[in-house]
Amino acid sequence: MEYDATKLDEVVLALLHFNAHTDHGVTRAWKGFDWDSLDRLHARGFISDPKSKAKSVVLTEEGARVAEELFRRHFGYRRGDANGREAV
Repeated sequence: MEYDATKLDEVVLALLHFNAHTDHGVTRAWKGFDWDSLDRLHARGFISDPKSKAKSVVLTEEGARVAEELFRRHFGYRRGDANGREAV
C-alpha cells in the first residue's frame, strides 16, 4: 500500500509525545513505531538515532515542541464535538 510518508511522520511524532516522559531534563519516548519513519524523524533532527540498543529515543528540544503541537493538532479537542467538545 502506498501512503503519505509526511503525514505518517507527523502522527508518529505526535504519538511519541503521547508516550514521552522527561527525566533530568531529557525527554524520551518508546520507539515502537515504523523504523523508516523514525529514521526520517532523526534525519530532520527531531529525535536521537533510533538505531541503538536503547528501547527509547530522545526527543530534541525542537522535536518535543513540534511533537506536542502535532499531538494537539491531530488529537486535541475543544468544546463542541460529539462529546461536548470541538476538535482542534
